[in-house]
Amino acid sequence: MTDDLLAVKSLWSFKFCLMRVLLYGLNFAPEPTGIGKYSGELAESLCGAGHEVRVVTAPPYYPGWRVWKQYKGAGYRKETSSPQLQVIRCPLWVPGRPTGFTRLIHLLSFAVTSFPVVLLQRLWRPAAVIVVVPTMFCVPGAILAFLGSRAKKIVHIQDLEVDAAFELDLIRGKALRAWVTRMECWLLNRFEVVYSISRKMLERLGDKGVSGSKLMLLPNWVHTQHIQPGSTMTSFRRDWGFDRDCIVALYSGSMGEKQGVATLMEAAARLEHHASIRFVICSEGPAFEQLRQKYSHIGNVTWQGLVPPEQLNDLLNTADIHLLLQRGGAADLVMPSKLTGMLAAGRPVVATAAPGTQIAEIVGKLGVVVPPEDPAALALAIERLANDKALREQLGAAARTYAMENLSGSMILSRFEQQLRELVNPA
Repeated sequence: MTDDLLAVKSLWSFKFCLMRVLLYGLNFAPEPTGIGKYSGELAESLCGAGHEVRVVTAPPYYPGWRVWKQYKGAGYRKETSSPQLQVIRCPLWVPGRPTGFTRLIHLLSFAVTSFPVVLLQRLWRPAAVIVVVPTMFCVPGAILAFLGSRAKKIVHIQDLEVDAAFELDLIRGKALRAWVTRMECWLLNRFEVVYSISRKMLERLGDKGVSGSKLMLLPNWVHTQHIQPGSTMTSFRRDWGFDRDCIVALYSGSMGEKQGVATLMEAAARLEHHASIRFVICSEGPAFEQLRQKYSHIGNVTWQGLVPPEQLNDLLNTADIHLLLQRGGAADLVMPSKLTGMLAAGRPVVATAAPGTQIAEIVGKLGVVVPPEDPAALALAIERLANDKALREQLGAAARTYAMENLSGSMILSRFEQQLRELVNPA
């Protein structure tokens, strides 16, 4: 076959496989962390595979819990960054101090303002609709908007927010929980596929009554060519005045109800006598500022705002030990996205998680697991790693290997795109 005929065949095959995909979720790029980061990369990957993607989302506000300056007062806004990607941003209310009740209003506000936009997308006739949870408030609108259409409906659950809200006492009441759980299960069974990011989360969904034939794994990923092990002597370490012998224990990420950061502060206080151990807390937002003021008296803690994505690899490499904190009861309701970067950077992780949880199963082979909300155990684990360089290197190497074999972005995104094509066109 000539090169010209090969080119024609390739072009025909590309057009035949091309799909229109609607991505509907609260968080999206350019948010630098969490769900927004992953949803942005998912959309880019689908565009790169030749598909046309539209995104219905909110203006960026996370993790600082304030709408970015350039998006304030914009109302509805349409962005076209490439011929294949269009982003429609819908207004929402962002509380200055998030609480259980104000979070609910915040989530509901986006579901209300985005519903008419999602409804209009039916005229675009997407082949697949992907709803990202949080927030479950968007799920009924997506089902209603595409009721009776040929679009394949997919839900991607990043966070079991309903369970988390009750188990962390943000919402209370056994009868209310039973009713909400039944409604959640009924809604999820209206989708062709229910993805989630960990095996334990899929098991929890199955226990609730979501059909096992619908459940599929889509773990969060890391681009291992961008995040990789390097020297600890980075510009961050020099800026903070830490020498090469200083042991840096890094916590980077959100500081919400699920993390239990107070446990870390107590552990840091217990290790103030250990001159070579320094704690770095990297975050932003109202909770970060409150904690920085409350614990400013602890002398071995350095407070750092979030860094731009291009500096993330340096930040992760600055650490000798990474810290992953979860309150008791939350460890199987979320799979923290920050864990992928920690492992790819080739550093040991100290995690707070109960035995048998997904976090404990993964980190137990690549770091140290201690009980949640136990500052003495957390301090002891950090001190043990600080005093044993060989153990840190051994666990760090195992973490990097795990990331390369299980969390590669190219592998996970390619597999998802293939599954999506097979769902839309089984032939």
